[in-house]
Formats: sequence, C-alpha cells, structure tokens
Amino acid sequence: MENTKLILQDVAELWQGLLPLTYTKPISHVRIGIDTIKEKWEAAFQLTAQIDTEEYLLPKFKNPQGHEEHTLVINSACIPNQELISAIKNLQPQQTLSKDNFFIARFTSNENLPVEEVNYVGKIDYISRPWHLFLLNDKIFKADFDRITANRDSQDIPNTNQTKNKEHIFLEAGAEVEFSILDATKGPIYLGKNAKILAGCMVQGGLALCDSAVLKMGTKHYGTSTIGPHSKVGGEVGNVVIQAYSNKGHDGYLGNAVIGEWCNLGADTNSSNLKNNYGLVSAYSYLEGKSIETHEQFVGLMMGDHSKCAINTMFNTATVVGVAANIFGAGFPRTHVPSFVWGGVTKNFTFKLEKAFEMAESMMKRRNVPFTDLDKDIFKHIFTVTEKFRTS
Repeated sequence: MENTKLILQDVAELWQGLLPLTYTKPISHVRIGIDTIKEKWEAAFQLTAQIDTEEYLLPKFKNPQGHEEHTLVINSACIPNQELISAIKNLQPQQTLSKDNFFIARFTSNENLPVEEVNYVGKIDYISRPWHLFLLNDKIFKADFDRITANRDSQDIPNTNQTKNKEHIFLEAGAEVEFSILDATKGPIYLGKNAKILAGCMVQGGLALCDSAVLKMGTKHYGTSTIGPHSKVGGEVGNVVIQAYSNKGHDGYLGNAVIGEWCNLGADTNSSNLKNNYGLVSAYSYLEGKSIETHEQFVGLMMGDHSKCAINTMFNTATVVGVAANIFGAGFPRTHVPSFVWGGVTKNFTFKLEKAFEMAESMMKRRNVPFTDLDKDIFKHIFTVTEKFRTS
C-alpha cells in the first residue's frame, strides 16, 4: 500500500473497556507480547502510524504530517496476524473490513466513491478488557518472538546457566544472564537489549524481558509474562504483563496481572488471583460502572499508571487500581481503588494533584524521563473525570 497514511483508531467503547490502563494512553500504545500494538502494525505495513484517540490525549501523542493519496484506518484494539494483514492489504479504495459488525479496517482514497462492506471470515484477536492482556499474551508473544527473531542469531548464552530448549532462547545485544535456570519447553525466552537476569533465577518460558528490564536475584517465573522496558521484577511471578518503567523488586506473589507504567509494588506485596471457593471472578469495569463477570477463574491485580503500594500490601482477587493511587494501611484495599486515592484500605483521602505531580516527576527523573506539561494536563483531566469515584 504505497503512498498510504496509516491511522490507528480508538473505538470509544473499547478504549473505555480497557480503563484504567488507557486513561494515560491510546490503545495502540498498550504493550502485549514483546512490543506495543502500534509497533506491531507499523512492522506489518512498514509505515509510521498516526493516532486517533481521546481528544485530551492527542497533544502528547502527536501525529506525523503527510499528504498521502490513500488512508488506511485500523481498529487499534486489533492484534495483527498474517491472515488479517493479508485481508487488509487486499482492500480496495472505499472498502471497509469487518467481522460480525465488528469494525476492523477501512481503506479510503481522495476519490468520492461509495463505500463497500467486506466480511472477514478469518481469525482475529483484539483486546477490550484489561484481563485480555494476560489471557492473550502467550499466543501474541509466540508470534512476536517468531517475527522479531526470524533469520537472526541470538547472542551467546553463558555456560554458567542451565538451559532446556536452548534454540528457543534469544538474547539481544547487551543482554546478560548468569547462574540461572532457563527452561523454554513451554514457551520461548526473549531478552531485549541490555536486559538482565541476575543470578539464581528460575525462569520457565514464555518470558519477554524487554529492553533494559531486570529480573532480580532468585526470581521464580512461570509464564507467559511480559516485563516491559526498564522494569524490575523479583519474587514469584506468573502470567503477568507489565507495561514499562515499573517495579516489583522484592519478594511477594503476582499472578494473572496487568501493571501499567511507573508503578511500584512495595516489598512483600501479594496479590490473590483465585477466589477461595475456586469460582469464576468478577472485576470492576469503568465501561459499565460496576463489577462484571470475567468468565475466568484466575484474575489478579490490574493497576493503572503511576500507582504505588506500600510494603506488605495484600490485594484481593481481581483488584482494579486507577491512576496515581498511593495505597497503604493494614488489611485489604477495596477491589476498586479509584485514581488519586491516598490510603485505599479504611479511610481514603484524595491524593492532591500537586503532590501527585511531585511523585511522578521524582520517579521519572530517576530514569532520566521528563514529566512534561503535557503529562500534567493528562493528570489534570484524569483527576477531574475520576472525582466521582473518590470518597473525599
């Protein structure tokens, strides 16, 4: 598709269904597998994507300028696969691709022609709830692994490690792993650029340890998990998706979970992912404004960007935490902790906006990432629209 503008479009209902993860970003910037949805589509079409999302997010996620003849709009919640990519590439001008009334893509030109509907009969994966990230992660990660490592050689794996299915272990340039057990029987193990697995880790694949991420000494991992760029993880983890720049650096259990960016879980934080009666789990949904059935037995913590919890925090099954919450206190927090809450267990206070700015700026400064005026504007918007959820 030469001379084509690629637009990744957020469908409002899907964006709302993915809150609190999408309060701070478009759907296409969500990470699943190894890279973000945006990066997957850009790799598929060899184009730089523009973003169509909520108005308050657009100033930060600026679009490149162009004067292309054609425009390809793709539903940003969709995950590319070869069958879907081929179907989109076969679209003619003024054709829309959908499946069972679910919009997938639209290819238009500058010509004023009638629109034709094309029915897609192939396989499609898309995300519309936070828990979809860890449910789909194994499938998406394996496809990403094959795509990213195709016709490339891994860096050497030091012989201080014990490995199984070594051909499914891939180390990018600068990646380090020593004195650990790497078992790729159930899924691949991928270490991004400058990622580190410290001594004594027991790693069962699949695992995507993205650029500059770290598994702390003695970590026990079973998958499939994605540890986003610059994140640090320790303790016991299984089937988690961590977006980027977040830390779970100490002992404690985290499973079937989704953690946003710039989060920190205090030492010995534990999160339940299974009800005592082994029943199906319900979780809070911002789209419906209430708890809904997930139809899943295992669902753990789901946390929005910039949220933190103190040492020894205990989360009930399927707890949903908003943006910039600061959780502490004895006992279990509520299963829905709103954005900008200070406390979260018994008495809850509003985490003042200026204090939230200071917290975010302080954490991001440690990684040499600026907390900009655009970030502040996004915080202000979220603070306002989530006021109704806070008790004081």
